[in-house]
Amino acid sequence: MFFPSFLCNFAPIMTDNKQKALELGQKPVGALLWQYALPAIVAMTATSLYNIIDRASIGQVVGADAIAGLGITFPFMNLSSAFGAAVGVGSSTCISVKLGQKDYRTAQLLLGNNVTLNLIVGIVFMVVSLVFIDPILRFFGASDATLPYARQFMQVILAGNVITHMYFGMNAVLRAAGKPKHAMYATLFTVGMNILLVIAFVWWLRWGIRGAALATILSQTMALCWQLWLFSNKNELLHLRRGIYKLKKDLVRNIVSIGVSPFLMQATSCVIVIFMNNQFYRYGGDMAVGAYSIANSFVMALFMFVMGITQGMQPIVGYNFGARKFDRMLRCLWLSITAATAILIVGWLISMLFPRQIARIFATDPVLLDMSAHGIVVDMLVFFVVGSQAVITNFFQSIGKVRISIFLSLSRQLIMLLPLAYVLPLFWGLDGVWYSMPVSDFMAFIVTIPILLWYLRKLKSYGQKDNN
Repeated sequence: MFFPSFLCNFAPIMTDNKQKALELGQKPVGALLWQYALPAIVAMTATSLYNIIDRASIGQVVGADAIAGLGITFPFMNLSSAFGAAVGVGSSTCISVKLGQKDYRTAQLLLGNNVTLNLIVGIVFMVVSLVFIDPILRFFGASDATLPYARQFMQVILAGNVITHMYFGMNAVLRAAGKPKHAMYATLFTVGMNILLVIAFVWWLRWGIRGAALATILSQTMALCWQLWLFSNKNELLHLRRGIYKLKKDLVRNIVSIGVSPFLMQATSCVIVIFMNNQFYRYGGDMAVGAYSIANSFVMALFMFVMGITQGMQPIVGYNFGARKFDRMLRCLWLSITAATAILIVGWLISMLFPRQIARIFATDPVLLDMSAHGIVVDMLVFFVVGSQAVITNFFQSIGKVRISIFLSLSRQLIMLLPLAYVLPLFWGLDGVWYSMPVSDFMAFIVTIPILLWYLRKLKSYGQKDNN
């Protein structure tokens, strides 16, 4: 039988792409988690390194007010990430499940809807935020001293907001499509280029905090061009083509229903950082806000490892849930919890032994150093329990259990941290603000474990019905 030559070339590649998706349900789970999580962990580690260098450059070159101003921008960055996560995580989770069900046509449409939603959300968020930037930053806790720095940074970041959304959205789809190494390469390139540009713009050209923001956007732009080139390859199982960009009501509803959990997690972080910035300013002034920024930077650097594990876990859990291979799904869950906990125990030891050395990376001011070192120790007191809570929350998100995931996302910060951060300072002042964080971490862990055990008993009964 005669086949056109382009079909002969196309078929083996399509078969290989499908095989990469099918291995999510066939390859040993431990090796699979390592295969998917390691690139994400490497990428997150590189991102942590960039964040440290970025903040250290601002703190060392520009000064203490600049690092406090950068801390004011965290809520803005979290809010932007919240909208990006709603689209990126929601669509990539749906793609993982559809690949598990071998519904390749719907997975293709999800890719197109991911692109369209990121464009719409990115543009709307950029315009609204730029129009009201000063009132928003004031609301987030900016003072007369820190507002100029926060404004300069966010004007550049918001101008490139669409690029940021598209970049993270494409990386999420790469992982869901069985290409974790490509997602890692994109992140490593972004981080490496970012570091080089920060050195050039901040240290050499002395463009200050605006130069650091410009370095972020330019590096993401270059990585996005490469991602779009990858997805323009028609030989790929998922690729950009005509007819997939029109928003489909059912697909958008599925994306949003799953994406609402990471959205609320990021939006909650935004609310919490706003409130905490104001509390630290109220009880300790701009220096306390700067110390919180430094402590938060270190905590997030450690948490990036956990995020790498959850990103590697997500397509494996989603695929095997869609394929009803619950034993593989649960094995991935337990391995992820173990790995996340082990990593944070190491981070906890480092923070307990070397808090002042960590703070010295970001600041030279003696008062800021003392406050930051104390804050790092307190913030990290029980941080080793956060890994399991984050993995379990992501597990429920990956299998589409939206309500449980939302509750767990909100429990650690909004439900527990917010009231604690208000009440404890009434009795212990600035220390009360610091201690509210480890107390809420431990309380959220206590709530999460019974919910997981309840669902596992429920899942076991489902498995017994399937066997019957």
